[in-house]
Amino acid sequence: MKLVQPLQALIDQLLKLPSIGPKSAQRLAMFILKLSDEEARQLAISIIDAKKKIFPCPTCGYLTDVDPCMICADQRRDNTLLCIAEEVTDVMAIERTGFSGRYFVLNKDFNLLKGNGIEDIDIKSLQERIVNSGVQEVVLALNPDIDGEVLSRYLASIVAKQGIKVTRLAYGLPVGGDIEYTDEITLKKAIEGRSEF
Repeated sequence: MKLVQPLQALIDQLLKLPSIGPKSAQRLAMFILKLSDEEARQLAISIIDAKKKIFPCPTCGYLTDVDPCMICADQRRDNTLLCIAEEVTDVMAIERTGFSGRYFVLNKDFNLLKGNGIEDIDIKSLQERIVNSGVQEVVLALNPDIDGEVLSRYLASIVAKQGIKVTRLAYGLPVGGDIEYTDEITLKKAIEGRSEF
């Protein structure tokens, strides 16, 4: 069915959002059209405002509208513990666990198949951060896939040269999961990473 151009343009823009398919984009577009003029204006202003005001923290890479970000400004955090994460969304997830250390967010899509390599990562600022901040342990919180493994090994070798302890997130079974439905790689990692009970 052919749609009027402004509606099709809105749907096309919504399709650019992650995990939004054609039906979801159409539903969102229809929802937006049902908003009052003021609600639609506020939505548009919020998007523009966020794009103008939010930037990566110069210290850690987390998204912020002030320098330093709220995480870097928090004096209660453990300066000896530095977590390296790939994306801001990873930090958001880790923060929900109560982690109280500091962060270094790569903000790069490291994907060997797409041609995004290690040379795209700002290693110099990571090294400076480790040396100048009294870091005693670096936690590698990278995705447990081939790219994450390659990147973890590379970063671990760089950090280890500084004489800093390097750890990584544990692999294993999800809480509430069934062993019989677990893939063999996850199960193997869970057996290798077993701890005393």
